[in-house]
Amino acid sequence: MASRVQLEASWLRHLAPEFEKPYMRGLRAFLQAEKAAGVQVFPPGAEIFNAFAHTPLERTRVVILGQDPYHGPGQAHGLCFSVRPGVALPPSLQNIFKELERDLGIPRPQQGCLIPWADQGVLLLNSVLTVAAGRAASHQGKGWETFTDSVVDLVNRHCRGVVFMLWGSYAQRKGAAIDRDRHCVLTAPHPSPLSAHRGFIGCGHFSAANTWLARQGQPPIDWELPPQPKGTA
Repeated sequence: MASRVQLEASWLRHLAPEFEKPYMRGLRAFLQAEKAAGVQVFPPGAEIFNAFAHTPLERTRVVILGQDPYHGPGQAHGLCFSVRPGVALPPSLQNIFKELERDLGIPRPQQGCLIPWADQGVLLLNSVLTVAAGRAASHQGKGWETFTDSVVDLVNRHCRGVVFMLWGSYAQRKGAAIDRDRHCVLTAPHPSPLSAHRGFIGCGHFSAANTWLARQGQPPIDWELPPQPKGTA
């Protein structure tokens, strides 16, 4: 099965065994059943592993953990919190941009495609990589969490000096085993409107990440987004 997976080569080299495990076979069967039943699944199949395509393992410098893809039409494209250009900004992303402006003085972007971050080494990873249209969290507990646990564990073991941004209790539980001596782990409430003002606004994670990267001798992330990104794939 691994030979048919559209996963970027550096990730597939390490994660290929996951695709032969029973949980992944069960997940594949579940997704095939959804398709057979006429359920629309987001993101489209070719974009499920988009985060890995834009951020190879060896170039991963920052990890932002999300939960589920957006479940509205045209929103999800495989990068957590990101939407395609021209799509209205979801509330959590608006709060991310609000904190970006407060932290670094970067004017709030008018579009929400985060590909430029991913291309600089920011892995925008949802815990669950698919969702049924209009049904939030509908693909939780089907196997994706086990796969993305393996991704987090791989980054933890294979890389050094990565910044993990864990927003909300869900992400913090998923990142509980990250080696704090090896990596920088930043925690804050989730940017959702329900919790952003309990500490996400004011967390300073974007500047803190660049400060950490500078100490590792790495260039900073340019968090400023262009008005229109070059690619939307």
